[in-house]
Amino acid sequence: MVLVDGNSTDGTVEVARKLRPEVKVVRQRGRGKGDALIAGFAACTGEIIVMVDADGSADGAEIVSYVSALVSGADFAKGSRFANGGGTDDMTPVRKLGNRVLCAVVNAKFGARYTDLCYGYNAFWRHCLDRIDLDCTGFEVETLMNIRVVRAGLRVQEIPSHEYLRIHGASNLRAVRDGLRVLRVILRERSGRGSRARGTRRPAVAPLGGNS
Repeated sequence: MVLVDGNSTDGTVEVARKLRPEVKVVRQRGRGKGDALIAGFAACTGEIIVMVDADGSADGAEIVSYVSALVSGADFAKGSRFANGGGTDDMTPVRKLGNRVLCAVVNAKFGARYTDLCYGYNAFWRHCLDRIDLDCTGFEVETLMNIRVVRAGLRVQEIPSHEYLRIHGASNLRAVRDGLRVLRVILRERSGRGSRARGTRRPAVAPLGGNS
């Protein structure tokens, strides 16, 4: 298990070490969720990587469904709060609308069939990292990943997931600001200015706690 810590002051590291003494703590040097995930991915050693926010909003028992999809042939198991069987206790109506609109744009522009775009609970074979070449530091990293797995021709399966209220603290998400950042990523990738997919390598199991 890898925990990326962005200089937190709420006892996250201490609680994690108490519950899981074997946890590997990675100190984030930069800023932003994308930067935290890139640092965490680099520290993972298993063939399968499960990325999950460390705020307690995700149900760890769902990991079984994600991994099952991967061993059954998927390259990327993508969590969805809006697939049949999923749900959310955390999203405001404005965020739901923004997610729906941005998801529709990605589906139309890249030929995807996503029901959820901006969700941080995903699992994938390690070799996918070589194909999507992540290069953004902010909240929009999840959208970038979803676009690039499609562009790379990877097999994607959505997994119904329920998002609960976070256990502690407040989200750093700002609907308008971060929505515009997501839109800029979509336009950049559509124009071809984003990184190109690279060669394939067949694959690590290490759940990744993303910085909340």
